[in-house]
Amino acid sequence: MKYIKDMREGDRIIDIYLCKHKQSAMTKNGKPYENLILQDKTGTVDGKVWDPNSPGIGDFEAMDYIEVHGEVINFNNALQLNIKRIRACREGEYNPAEYVPVSSRNIQEMYRELLHYIDTIQNPYLKQLLEDFFVKDESFRKNFCQSSAAKSVHHSFVGGLLEHTLGVTNLCNYYCKAYPILKRDLLLTAAICHDIGKVKEFSPFPENDYTDDGQLLGHIVMGSQMVAEKAAGIPDFPHVLLTELQHCILAHHGKYEFGSPKLPALVEAMALNYADDTDAKMEIFKEILENSTDASGWQGYNRLFDSNLRGSTLGEK
Repeated sequence: MKYIKDMREGDRIIDIYLCKHKQSAMTKNGKPYENLILQDKTGTVDGKVWDPNSPGIGDFEAMDYIEVHGEVINFNNALQLNIKRIRACREGEYNPAEYVPVSSRNIQEMYRELLHYIDTIQNPYLKQLLEDFFVKDESFRKNFCQSSAAKSVHHSFVGGLLEHTLGVTNLCNYYCKAYPILKRDLLLTAAICHDIGKVKEFSPFPENDYTDDGQLLGHIVMGSQMVAEKAAGIPDFPHVLLTELQHCILAHHGKYEFGSPKLPALVEAMALNYADDTDAKMEIFKEILENSTDASGWQGYNRLFDSNLRGSTLGEK
């Protein structure tokens, strides 16, 4: 199988991929064409069907596994598949495991690391809250380990939510050592819980798309609600402690324009915002460099970073 990460400009492709997205469109000259997003476990690639009425283009829908014949081209510094033929595949012609992106890290090992952090929490109410989610709630635990952290921006793979949460928790643990002003139990609990709403925001793989609740409420609001619901089952859970934890979750995107219902008012909320932003951006940059096909190292202008990005050359000959 020709994995998407191994595609290079000029490659001729005859292989099976998951059609993650399909959208009909019109050229400026009024000719119909179709935009596709094809996926395998290594990533996604944009596809274009410039002649959808060709007899070589069979019937298919989004989320079908399709055999495509096409050529890889470079368009605006990104690879694109120019597709000439498409055939919908039958069950048994493909292995679904080849089409779901998975974390490069061991999921069970990452979960053990997260449980270790929970073991270090001293506050009995916060520790009970975390154990109710991550130890006792089998359905939540399974969904958390299988979920992505985003639809496409960062950590958009099985285990992505766990990997991102652990990364944010590691940073927050360091912050607590560097800045004694921070309340470790509150910050680490907020770090572990900050994105739990994503188990409801995104549908399971291979779809990994926004649910209705995700569109209408979003993971920040749902995460705050989930924490409140668990806390309600813990006798005498302090009201102030709950509101501080909820505030950290509600403010972890930092700014209103980034979807944060509240701006950070606690130092722990500010620390969580920086940790979340750092881990997400480092993963985005890593994925950009890993998927690079430009021999010069330059990646072109990136809107998120507002810069023309390039990998460092230290140590290279």
